[in-house]
Amino acid sequence: MASPLNTSNTVFFLCDIQEKFKNAMLHFDLVVSAASKLVTAAKILSVPLFVTEQYPKGLGKTVPELDISQAAIVSSKTRFCMLTPEVKRELEKRSPDVKVVVLFGIEAHVCVEQTALELLQRGYIVHIVADATTSRTQEDRLLAFDRLKQAGCFISTRESIIFKLLGDKEHPKFNETRPLFANPMASTGLVTKL
Repeated sequence: MASPLNTSNTVFFLCDIQEKFKNAMLHFDLVVSAASKLVTAAKILSVPLFVTEQYPKGLGKTVPELDISQAAIVSSKTRFCMLTPEVKRELEKRSPDVKVVVLFGIEAHVCVEQTALELLQRGYIVHIVADATTSRTQEDRLLAFDRLKQAGCFISTRESIIFKLLGDKEHPKFNETRPLFANPMASTGLVTKL
């Protein structure tokens, strides 16, 4: 049985949502919008945020629409998996409390998938946020979700993740998070055929 998400056992992994990907990725602006709501929720709920940037010298930094100023770590990498030595050290500091990783970003079938599989091997419970994760093609994206689900990941949405972390309307931060639910995202096809 999976551990339920809560603010004391969960971290967020934001994977490579960078400037140079803007024109190459499917539904990039919608993914950034969903990711922004997750980043804001992490800040409100005090959930640690881990950020990576794939070869930032060539691909740019994390897009400015995402306020990563509260990130526990921002790590540059050339490896496709997010688990750089710096990220591993930061994650180990939070052990054994952290059991759940909420993972989202670019690209579903490359960096997100490789990160999720390594996290599963290390015993973490992994939730992939489908509406905050994309690839260049819908085929690669959906096939990655299929593989990740078969491997043992939970496929979810940003709204579902935030509500799971809140757990109750009486949560002391519920009213602060309400604006994150005010404008549901339009249907994009991003979460079809899970």
